[in-house]
Amino acid sequence: MRIPEDSIVPDAKITQYLLVPKARNDKSKFLAQAGFTLENAEALKLAIQVQAIAAEAIEERTNEYGTFYQVRGNLLGTNGVSLSVVTVWLQRQIDGKFQFVTLKPSQE
Repeated sequence: MRIPEDSIVPDAKITQYLLVPKARNDKSKFLAQAGFTLENAEALKLAIQVQAIAAEAIEERTNEYGTFYQVRGNLLGTNGVSLSVVTVWLQRQIDGKFQFVTLKPSQE
């Protein structure tokens, strides 16, 4: 299955989590390798959406919130660098919409 184009990527997930340096589970340094910063947060949001619709989504698990999916692929950065990532999506139980949860560097 594919994540639909109308999937939700919350702005706060980008600007208050992924692009903010953290003591633990910091993703901002990883994303900075491809040129993603708070100053171009919309570019990261678009890259996540493009990555999600370009590859097959694999069902991971289901809980009371809905069904979680993983999508493996590449994020093309603003500087031309491509990062291999896994994005995690939730198909919400309440309304069936797909929402971005997080991303992590791919181990492959």
